[in-house]
Amino acid sequence: MKKTVSTNNVIEKPIAPQRSFAEVLEVAVARRSVLQGGIGLAVVGIFGRPLSIRAQDSGDTNGETAPVIEFTPVTVQDAANQQHWPLISEDYDYDLILPWGEPIRPDGPAFTHPPSPDNQEVQIGIGHDGMWFFPHPEDIPNEDETSDDESTDTADDDDETEDLMNTRGVLVINHEFGSNSRVLDSDLPSNLDEVRASQHAHGVSVVSVERIDGKWQIVESEKSRRIHVNTPVTFSGPAAEHDLLKNRNEYEPKGTLNNCANGFTPWGTYLTCEENFHQYFSETPYSVENQRYGLTYTAGDSYGWFRRDSRFRLSSPLYPNEGNRFGWVVEIDPHDPNHVPVKHTALGRFRHEGAAVAVGQDDRIAVYMGDDTSNEYIYKYVNDESYKDVLEREESPLAAGQLYVARFDDDFTGEWLPLTLENEELADRFDDDADMLVHARIAADLLGATKMDRPEWITVAPNESVYCTLTGNSLKSEENAANPENPNDYGHIIRWKDADMHVGTTFEWDIFKLASSTQATEEMFGNPDGLYVDQDGRLFIQTDGGQGEGAREICNQLLVADTTSGDVYRLFTGVDDCEITGVAFTPDRKTMFINIQHPGWDNFETSLSTQEFPGIEGPNVPRDCTVVITRKDGGVVGS
Repeated sequence: MKKTVSTNNVIEKPIAPQRSFAEVLEVAVARRSVLQGGIGLAVVGIFGRPLSIRAQDSGDTNGETAPVIEFTPVTVQDAANQQHWPLISEDYDYDLILPWGEPIRPDGPAFTHPPSPDNQEVQIGIGHDGMWFFPHPEDIPNEDETSDDESTDTADDDDETEDLMNTRGVLVINHEFGSNSRVLDSDLPSNLDEVRASQHAHGVSVVSVERIDGKWQIVESEKSRRIHVNTPVTFSGPAAEHDLLKNRNEYEPKGTLNNCANGFTPWGTYLTCEENFHQYFSETPYSVENQRYGLTYTAGDSYGWFRRDSRFRLSSPLYPNEGNRFGWVVEIDPHDPNHVPVKHTALGRFRHEGAAVAVGQDDRIAVYMGDDTSNEYIYKYVNDESYKDVLEREESPLAAGQLYVARFDDDFTGEWLPLTLENEELADRFDDDADMLVHARIAADLLGATKMDRPEWITVAPNESVYCTLTGNSLKSEENAANPENPNDYGHIIRWKDADMHVGTTFEWDIFKLASSTQATEEMFGNPDGLYVDQDGRLFIQTDGGQGEGAREICNQLLVADTTSGDVYRLFTGVDDCEITGVAFTPDRKTMFINIQHPGWDNFETSLSTQEFPGIEGPNVPRDCTVVITRKDGGVVGS
């Protein structure tokens, strides 16, 4: 028998007396010498608001000195004076490419507005978000083929090959969402064709790109394709063939949607993450499980797909479990156009923001993931054995392993709590592993994991430190040391280091930066979202939310932080109402790709200058696009 879960889905347990955050910080200062040389601890104001939280000795570099960030940052005043067009450091250049609606092949149909479903199926989607750049395998130098008596000609060939892998490849871009008003120019779809056009605007774009005469552009390639809501997919792992993923006893899954952040694997594949999938489904029968995932009766009213496509009407006897088929991490092979995307159930079902992959001890894989909702959790998946051995058997390292959820303790240590039926509470609640993974949020509730302030992007540094953005939380359900502000209007960045090189079950943590501490400074930012740390320890921070107030209000931005000093520098700002998101680099890190999502979102009808953005030939409508960033002196981006 399953145990009944209360309406808030949490089994009540005795709560230990809470220490104030000031008391917690005093403990942290006392423990500083213990962690010296590890991830470091915070410098704070013990009595009152933290003055600044930054690393003391993060070790997040490959050398003995901190990485140097030498570019001239964009000032708050300059950013405040320019709201309708991007602004970048005077040491950098940028270009705007790959707008929503551009054909994924050079000879494809030109963008029209609103798009037809057939055209949108072979055009770049809307809501650009996470992405990654993959060089063509043939352009990557093969170190095994070099020898001690290598000739000058061979060396020249290697130089040419290295140049190729930095000037051409496959760019994979997530498309998180696109409202009906933006895609269809109407509040609701009036027929199935309009539903299909909206559906095809979601998903993922896989496009071959090349830098020609100094400008990146789409080139002809069989690798270019669109993956969307109606593309065939398959499942792996414990829930792959479970009844919870079947509709009317048929197993023909398809589609991915609300593709937010991402990840990439050591074996060269792309991970796209399904976030707010609940908002596409309506007429959902009530259950504790559906309620816990936001699958309510009216959740999908804003898109209205269910009115024309019964697949998104969960009251339909044909599709009772369609909602369970979303909320997964999906693996895509960027180089094989015939590869069927795989949804990995071992990684759990929730509103995935991203999937940061680390190679851990014994070549086991760790995947760090955030559930992007207020008061939700941070998870980690660890596979069972060396990923290389698994691949040799032509199996997936993401199909069999252990899923954990994080508990952050107020002594700046933490524990990864396993989702396993060896736990009596979980065994009482769930029928089997598949049931538990499909309802991973409920399992995490039962385990007493730490509720976080909207965990979003996660990134792993070369020294094994892991960083996560907590975008903010106005719906605080409890206070804890890892999320110290209530309400958390500005967000913060947390950092931890696992035991046993990513595969252990304990960790030590600190807070890298409270965005509230930057508000009266030139470092000012709020609501951190996108995140990436490079091999020199530069932390790239992207924002999605309010940036300053009054005369200091600016557009969302891309910043670069020194993980040793904690200093933050503003590299780029966007346009009205946009979000800055998505991070990708060429292998030499001299070209960076980011995205501008939903420009002119709030002023769609009135802001003419934003409607013209990105200034690319086509209909006069704001269009999400990709930004190419380079240093004027040809150096590494971020330096």
